[in-house]
Amino acid sequence: MSAVAIDAQALPVPAFPAGVGVHWETENRTVWNEQQHASEERELVYEISWIAELGVWRRFLRSQRKVKS
Repeated sequence: MSAVAIDAQALPVPAFPAGVGVHWETENRTVWNEQQHASEERELVYEISWIAELGVWRRFLRSQRKVKS
C-alpha cells in the first residue's frame, strides 16, 4: 500500500450559487408491507439540502404515510 499526497488547492472546486436552501421532494411509490404481506402505495417525503463542507447534496427520508384510496 502506498500513500499519495494531493495538493487540495490544485483541485478544481466548482462554485455553488449562494442562497440555495433546503427543499423537499414527494414521491408516491408502491412498497411491500411486511406486516400485512401486501403491496401498498406510500407517499415518501425527502429533504434535499446542500452540504457546503463536503460539496455534495444530501437526500434523506423525512416522513412516509400510506396513500388513501
